[in-house]
Amino acid sequence: MSVVEELVRLSLRLGEPGQDLAILAEGNASALDGDTFWVKASGFSMSSMNAAGLIQVDLRHALDVLNGPDLDDAQTREALKQVRTDKDTDLMPSVETFMHAYLLSLPDIAFVGHTHPTPLLSLLATDQAESIARKRLFPDEIVCCGPATAYVPYVDPGLPLARAIKSSVERYIETWESTPKTIWLQNHGLIVLGKNRKEIESGTLMGVKAARVWLGALSSGQTLTPLTEQQVNRIHTRPDEHYRQRLLWQLKGTQS
Repeated sequence: MSVVEELVRLSLRLGEPGQDLAILAEGNASALDGDTFWVKASGFSMSSMNAAGLIQVDLRHALDVLNGPDLDDAQTREALKQVRTDKDTDLMPSVETFMHAYLLSLPDIAFVGHTHPTPLLSLLATDQAESIARKRLFPDEIVCCGPATAYVPYVDPGLPLARAIKSSVERYIETWESTPKTIWLQNHGLIVLGKNRKEIESGTLMGVKAARVWLGALSSGQTLTPLTEQQVNRIHTRPDEHYRQRLLWQLKGTQS
């Protein structure tokens, strides 16, 4: 299956109305393809995605913009035009293209999915979100979403957000010596990154389940007992959990 076909499948999965991950033109996804990547074009809906709704971007050119000077809105729009491999197309890349460029430049990352799940947005609208991002309540959350989640305070979508995500991921890597599987954006949404489409699907679905668990636990009024740091580290490093992680990616619920 081609990269474009894989990305279309991922987009359709993330855009399924029953999943409550993204509605209308919300969310976007991307996939690495050599020295370029494909990303959802602005204004398209993931629920009805096809190859015509994807646009190819020059990865190095996009990274140069990310690492370059600050740009105003008009300059950013022009930069988005220039990073397209097809300068004649009328399509515009997603405003979050620079975020995708950075994440796809990380080692072993080939797919990225960004959604706005309702349960998670409920958590991200609270003053406890950053603290919750560092905690885990159950083992499969660690398996699919990592030992912790990188957290980004609210930043205007576009180039400023891409740079804030870069800073957050760099701090995470310094702490955990590994790339995050999930990123929370305050008052905005979820990012999942991985080697393949199934990692994005499983990480997204498990991340939403975790958000529901948190909401239920918080609403109970009882004392919460997150997993301890020792317990998290144990699950994160267990060989059998890495094996089970691969099996989870093959479950029917993560296939389309």
